Amino acid sequence: MLNASLRRSGGSYIMTIPLSYVEQNHLVAGSRLAIEIMGDELKIKPQRARKSLAELLLATPAGPCRAEGWDEMAPAGGEL
Repeated sequence: MLNASLRRSGGSYIMTIPLSYVEQNHLVAGSRLAIEIMGDELKIKPQRARKSLAELLLATPAGPCRAEGWDEMAPAGGEL
């Protein structure tokens, strides 16, 4: 188990994060962290950035994506 000390900076307290954790989780200064308080425990984990709509659209395949034989398939329910 690693130990850390709190330092005071203005009206806040600062805790250093071990370099091994920073490297393991590919963190840099300014990385976002999710913090959860459970009783007297503090749980901290990397918060991955959500992809923008533009990034999601770039990842979609170009052109129509159709299942083979789609137009020839019989109705499966009460579609028509």
